[in-house]
Amino acid sequence: MLSLRLARGSHPLVLLRRLLVACASAGVGFLLLAALGHASPEQLAWCAVPLAATVHFAVAVARTDPHARPSPGLSSAGFGPAAAPVVAAVTTAVSCLLGSAVALLFFLHLRGDLSGLPFDGAAAALLGAGGPFPAVGALTLLACVPVLAAAASAASLRPRRTPAPGDGRAAAAAARLRARREAAAGDGPAVAAPGVPGAAGEDPPVPADLPWGTALATTGLALGAYAGGFADAGDGAALKLPLPGGSGDAAPAVVASWALIAAGLVLAGPGLVHLCGRLLCALRPGALRLLAGRVLQQEARRVGRPLGALCAVATGGVLCTLVWPDGDDARSLGPLTVLGAALVVGCAVATVWMAALESRRARARTTTALLRLGASPRLLRRAALLRTAALLAVFAPLAAALGELASLPLR
Repeated sequence: MLSLRLARGSHPLVLLRRLLVACASAGVGFLLLAALGHASPEQLAWCAVPLAATVHFAVAVARTDPHARPSPGLSSAGFGPAAAPVVAAVTTAVSCLLGSAVALLFFLHLRGDLSGLPFDGAAAALLGAGGPFPAVGALTLLACVPVLAAAASAASLRPRRTPAPGDGRAAAAAARLRARREAAAGDGPAVAAPGVPGAAGEDPPVPADLPWGTALATTGLALGAYAGGFADAGDGAALKLPLPGGSGDAAPAVVASWALIAAGLVLAGPGLVHLCGRLLCALRPGALRLLAGRVLQQEARRVGRPLGALCAVATGGVLCTLVWPDGDDARSLGPLTVLGAALVVGCAVATVWMAALESRRARARTTTALLRLGASPRLLRRAALLRTAALLAVFAPLAAALGELASLPLR
């Protein structure tokens, strides 16, 4: 009930983001039902990619919800930090259930099971009309998106451990407090406004996932090369998995190598963003490069994983472009493949957008302090453009190179 009341009083943009989650859930539900209608395990397995993208997007929307971090007013009404994950899970589940219901209605209508409406049975052959359609299996598949998205949203917003008195963060905070007291008493230099990047000369913590992500991606490339060479040397009777869109087939080890590369990019995303910030701050930086680099270093954990996922999607796009057959043998993409690709790309881009909004909200106090200290809005805009250019300069060539290398087993 609290989730419904909060939804009724939400800003229209917040409602629009939840509507986008419902649309993504409807698309994934439609793909799952289509795979069930054809009784195709391979098609059902490929639905895991848009399913993961939708769950990731739903978590990003839940994190940007205004009620994800309870305000003092809500805390006084009993809405404490422990209740935030529950409300986020319920809100996400409601949005995804709405999308799943719409997907079921559209599927039954286009399949011809519901009559009396325009375009009744227009896609009967595509959706496997005439064959058995288990209702229990359909409801189970439709429940996957709400359950997974709600659980991931609750886990993402669970309360973190409070630092112990001897923790490094607490010690750093005590040191800053002593410095401010000394500055107020005239015994030391003045301290800049809190939250300004690099004001106290402290480097943001370096994400430790970059070596592990690099190892995963390298393992994926090695596995793909080995599996491709083994398939070329074999007799052609090995197990093959059909690729979406009629672009041929691939060995299961090759598909597993693509999954390892994608997981490695997602895992290495925060480290790559932090590296971009370190490069911007290198070699005697000015105010512009220092500001852009420090923001990237501080926001590496928040925007790194979505950027890594978007880089993985771009890598998959390069791979599909390189392995797609040319000439008259090329078959056109089917509507279900187009729907799945659009869901993956759209959710990846929207997740990065949500992470950028969350990062902007987290830096609101820092931005206000910088403006109060005399920084011009033009400087902040130039810093944002510089951050975007630095990320593109690192992630775009990386996606192109990994897509080229991952496509070698199929060329």
